[in-house]
Amino acid sequence: MSDFSGSNPFSLVFGKEPAQSIGRRDDESTIIETFTQEEPSQQAFMITGIRGSGKTVFMSAVSDYFAGQKDWICVELSTEQDMLQSLAAKLTSVNSLAKIFKSASINLSAFGIGFSVSGTVPISDIETALSRMLESLKKKGKKILICVDEVVSNDHIKAFCSSFQILVRQKLPVYLLMTGLYENIESLQNTPNLTFLYRATRIVMNPLSQFGIADRYQRIFASTRENAVDMAAWTKGYSFAFQVLGYFTWEKQGDFQGALEDSYRYLCEYSYIKIFSGLSVKDRELALAIAQSEQNRNKEIREKLGWEANKYNPYRMRLIRKGLIDGETYGKVFFTLPEFGRFVQEYSAMLNAE
Repeated sequence: MSDFSGSNPFSLVFGKEPAQSIGRRDDESTIIETFTQEEPSQQAFMITGIRGSGKTVFMSAVSDYFAGQKDWICVELSTEQDMLQSLAAKLTSVNSLAKIFKSASINLSAFGIGFSVSGTVPISDIETALSRMLESLKKKGKKILICVDEVVSNDHIKAFCSSFQILVRQKLPVYLLMTGLYENIESLQNTPNLTFLYRATRIVMNPLSQFGIADRYQRIFASTRENAVDMAAWTKGYSFAFQVLGYFTWEKQGDFQGALEDSYRYLCEYSYIKIFSGLSVKDRELALAIAQSEQNRNKEIREKLGWEANKYNPYRMRLIRKGLIDGETYGKVFFTLPEFGRFVQEYSAMLNAE
């Protein structure tokens, strides 16, 4: 029997690494092995998935690994400011790196982020400055991992990516991890002149292993295997649902049946409403038709909507790429999130009643 007097081991906070998490070792190893090759085949990975699928936690796990390695420097950037100048400022703020830049006579005083070097003209172009900085770090065997969480396709990220591909062509030791929703990654990749993004490997945050979830639940709650499997099945492998159901089950002293409604309501308020609000009108129509279908057959859903296959299929693929539905079963589609069909019907009814 579990002791529930201690602190709750599950987290309801997005992006924060919880005490209980299930790793994605294969994907982590792919990035680590690629970046640590003598001649890396790839210097950028794009991590995508639906809201709550664990993108930020995954990127943090990879970043933590490199932060613990000798000669790797990890820098996190925001898309809400000039990313090139921010990168230069953060590198300069590390004393050991600042000494390298100073000894290389890199005068960054023009940007207000560095120091003046006697007898050296200040560099006035930030891209040139970064190139010089990274070249000096390369000579010292240093490598830079840049992490960008939840990218949006704005001018800051476009300017950064444009410069990043130049730095890569110069064979400088700079590596990039970016997380983002499918539509934001897609929009960025469609930007002219950012061709390297097409070649960047996408890692999709697919559902977690239900076996792994069941094992974790069984151990934490000292429950029967049957209960643990039922709990895991309810989550459908959705990372945020794993945390939410675990959290409320802990609060209910291990009564997972009593935690289901609280878990559903929490998912609705903090995840599903945001997901649904980001869909187009046609996406929502399709989601509602799927929710109302009896057998989840494509033909049944098309007929309900009155759509021909050439209209239905593109929207079906949109929801698959967004991570909302699974089309692996021939002729059928299913929601990937727990109780999402119920939510779609309830929320649509509420919107129509307004």
